[in-house]
Order: sequence, then C-alpha cells, then structure tokens
Amino acid sequence: MIGLGLSDERDISLKGLEAVKKCDIIYLESYTSRLQCTLEKLEKLYNKNIILADRILVEQKAEEIILKEAKTKDVAFLVIGDPFGATTHIDLRLRAEKLGIQVKVIHNASVLTSIGISGLELYKFGKTTSVPFHNEKVTSPIEVLKQNQKDKLHTLLLLDLDPLTDKFMSIKEAIEYLLKNKIDKKTICIGCAGLGSEEPQLKSGALDDVKIHKFTKFPQCLIIPSELHFIEKEAIDLWK
Repeated sequence: MIGLGLSDERDISLKGLEAVKKCDIIYLESYTSRLQCTLEKLEKLYNKNIILADRILVEQKAEEIILKEAKTKDVAFLVIGDPFGATTHIDLRLRAEKLGIQVKVIHNASVLTSIGISGLELYKFGKTTSVPFHNEKVTSPIEVLKQNQKDKLHTLLLLDLDPLTDKFMSIKEAIEYLLKNKIDKKTICIGCAGLGSEEPQLKSGALDDVKIHKFTKFPQCLIIPSELHFIEKEAIDLWK
C-alpha cells in the first residue's frame, strides 16, 4: 500500500518507487482523489501498466481479484495522498491480514497534513467533515462545524468528488451550502485548491468574499478557523 502524495508522478517517495518497480501487478485507487497528472505519466515513470481500481473493486470484489492475486504475487495498491487517508483502505488492509497476506505500508503526504500551509496549527483542528454533492437535506457538516467552533477548534471541510467522471465540488458550491444553512456570510474561511502542487491556491477572507474568488485547481477544500493565535492570524493574512 503506497502513498503517492498530492500533486504529480514525482511525489512518490524513493522507497515507494522502488517497491512499485518490484511488484508484479499495480493498482491505482481511483475514487477518493485525483493526481494532477495523467495515468500515462505514472506508467512512464514506473515502466509498468497500471490498473484503475474503482470503489466496487476495492470495497466489494477485492477478495476475488486484488487479494487473490496478492496471495501468490507482489501487488502494489497505490493511493493518492497517504494510504490511510480514507477508512476504506484500512478495511482493505484488515481483509488482507485475515487472509494471511503480508501488508507493507509506505506513507506520503495527505490533505490532513498539507493544510498546515494555511498557517493554522494542525493540533487545533477538530473533527473533519465532508460536503456531499447532493446535500439538500444533509446537516452533519453543519453540526460538526458548530461543535468544533464550540470547542474552539478549526474545521476542515473536504469537498465531494467523482474523479472517474471528472466531477469535483468547488469551494463556491461548498460556501453556498454553508450560507444556505445559515452560517454567517462574514465567517472567516480559507479556500484551498491544488494543495501539494508547486503553486497551491489559497484565499482567506469572509465566506462571501472567498465565494467569488476564482480557483482553477482541483481537488479543493475549505477551512473554517476558530479562535486564532496571533501567529496564525498573521499567517492566514498572507492569503488575503
């Protein structure tokens, strides 16, 4: 299980690249995020064919295909970000262990750590939540945000995506969801796009200001800070 980092084919670690080159079969998990490069660039660097693994394959058919192959061959399971940034991958590891398959993990950067570029202290983040595409009757992100604010903790909102259909929720859509659910338009936030790339896009300000900012990279996420240390305040002012 190999983390690829957040940007392009060059973000894999040397240890990860060495492992990929030794493996017989290479899978790339294709439903929780997207790299900012093509599949062809990965295959060229690895000199290997890569099989895209969708949610059905990983969550429902892994025993029939991926894990069956891993009983007799070296199989690489590539994950954008860190291998355990999504709980579905923890489940895959548990199923492999139950079948007596040895699992090796090679970590990498994830959105949960790359948000440190915002200037906010990572240990002051509360529960992370996600805003889904179809959110007309969804209230859990609002409840998480309010509880984090009550506990004086920052909130990271991950935005829904479907990489296979090239569909990504925008910061604008996420802010519209918050406003629709009566979050004050003057609430300070930080929009983040293309984290991990050479030129990430960040914008801080009130919700109604960040909403109209033009972000051009995906995936995107949104941070709602809580009480700020003076250094945090100075840091996020960089993104005004």
